[in-house]
Amino acid sequence: MSQSESFIEEVTEEVRRDRLFGLMRRYGWIAILVVLALVGGAAWNEWRKAQDAAAAQAAGDALIAALSADDSAARVSALREVEATSNGARIARDFLTVSELIETGATDEALALLQTIASDGDVDQTYRQLAGFKALLLDAGDMSLADRRVGFEGIAQTSPMLRVAAEEQLALIEIEQGDIQAAISRLQSLQSDAEATAGLRQRASQLIVALGGSPDGTGAAGN
Repeated sequence: MSQSESFIEEVTEEVRRDRLFGLMRRYGWIAILVVLALVGGAAWNEWRKAQDAAAAQAAGDALIAALSADDSAARVSALREVEATSNGARIARDFLTVSELIETGATDEALALLQTIASDGDVDQTYRQLAGFKALLLDAGDMSLADRRVGFEGIAQTSPMLRVAAEEQLALIEIEQGDIQAAISRLQSLQSDAEATAGLRQRASQLIVALGGSPDGTGAAGN
């Protein structure tokens, strides 16, 4: 390598070095801010997790304390005083309040609360459907068979979790309507449904026999 080429290479390397140091002096603060943001973000997330856990524990303790009251009326009053800071805690409190309201005979208040939950867009769909199902059960005595059927058919079609429970209610509606064969067929289907609980299958079997059908699906009992 000639002296001129060596000189040019040294000058080029020096220029690169100066340029690098210049960029670091000019933009190095950005890298520092990025590091600080990452560290600060991680610390913030940990703090939020700790705060959420503490709030959840406080809400759980408050719910347990409310349920330890002597009677349903006192439990309703105590549950209404529970401060729910998250959707989960609010849903738990409201469903517990519904149960206690029913125990006190305040079915209108329980129904109103269930309907509020069912129509609340901030509540998870699963809980909205459960509230709607419980509202249908609670209001069944004041609804026409046709309206009840429409309600339970909607739940059976849209809620996998509540489908078999809604199918059982549809079978009961068919019995009230006098459509015994349709009820027996629906109950026989529930007997073989993998999602049906053992208790539901037992109730279906007992109803089939009571209606004159055969639990094995062969038609009338004894045939």
